[in-house]
Amino acid sequence: MPPAQSAFFFIADISGYTRYLTESELEHAQGILTTLLELLVEHTRPPLVVSELEGDAVFSYGRADNFLLGQTFVEKIERTYIAFRRAIESMVLNNSCKCRACANIGNLDLKFFVHYGTASLQRVGEHEKLVGSDVIVVHRLLKNHVIEQTGIRAYCLYTDAAVQQLGLGELLSGFTEHSETYEHLGEVKVWVQDMHPVWEHERNTHTIEIAPGQVALRLVTEIALPPEVVWDYMSRPEFLQTLYAAAQPVTVKGPTGRVGSGHVYQCYHGDHLLPITIMEWRPLQRLLTHGLMPIPIPNTYALVDCSLEPTAAGTRLTQVFTKATSGPWLGRQMISLMLPLMSKTAQRDLDKFKQQVEDDFAARFGVRAPVAVMA
Repeated sequence: MPPAQSAFFFIADISGYTRYLTESELEHAQGILTTLLELLVEHTRPPLVVSELEGDAVFSYGRADNFLLGQTFVEKIERTYIAFRRAIESMVLNNSCKCRACANIGNLDLKFFVHYGTASLQRVGEHEKLVGSDVIVVHRLLKNHVIEQTGIRAYCLYTDAAVQQLGLGELLSGFTEHSETYEHLGEVKVWVQDMHPVWEHERNTHTIEIAPGQVALRLVTEIALPPEVVWDYMSRPEFLQTLYAAAQPVTVKGPTGRVGSGHVYQCYHGDHLLPITIMEWRPLQRLLTHGLMPIPIPNTYALVDCSLEPTAAGTRLTQVFTKATSGPWLGRQMISLMLPLMSKTAQRDLDKFKQQVEDDFAARFGVRAPVAVMA
């Protein structure tokens, strides 16, 4: 058996599965549950890899040596929950069938479990299986008292070991501290994030639209990595420096905790500090900023929109610079004239970001394609 390796263990578990299956017409119920499980598998992307499908749950893992930033992983889980709730809502709204299986779709929900520890891959015939005490821990956590003691019905449960390894300390303000006790394992300290507010916030968030006539420059590059990984790089100061063509690593100012809308990037162009405010932070999808432009005319502002779109080969990163949104007349005119003339330089900077990201990923993993398996 190969030596044990450090890893994160992740379970996405459909709530209400047993009751739904027993109280519904089997044919329709199985089709609906298959669709939801396929959605969960689809959202299990590197650095996670699916280990097993366990009836109503998907069990996956990811090597700990080169994992996502803590906030990125939290956001990845939130996006999975949002996709799940959208699927449920769509089924409810677009289904005219009166059978119990279709009528009860809305009763299904989702829970997540995240643990950090060690495990080995055990080969039995043609199959490989994760084994180790920490694999047992994350599965034991499926049976818990979270709902009874906290009232939270859809949640992500992080063990303290996972919290410490992910460095989530400043992100725990909205989490609920909890503990479970199991025979042979003792007390397991956990942190519980309520997922319903995540869905409600998504439903009430309005996207800032950029009119076609406001676009001054549009650039595109293709990165051979999934959106989760590209977004993770976009959250790292040394890579933001390349993305924004800054003179030094970009720093962030704002309230402690999660970086998001309202935080300000401190971005230097030459010796000049150009603060850039995050206007829209949609994890794995869009980073929209509003800031001073690096031109001789002061107080001239514009929007920069970086959006991610999954493709068959990885991720399409589109960067849009708008015409000036405010500032002196001369500054606004200069932006409109200057940006189209800078298209080659700006495209070179964007392609440099792509190359830096792909090269760094290859250096960390030894390959130029996403991997998460344990050797």
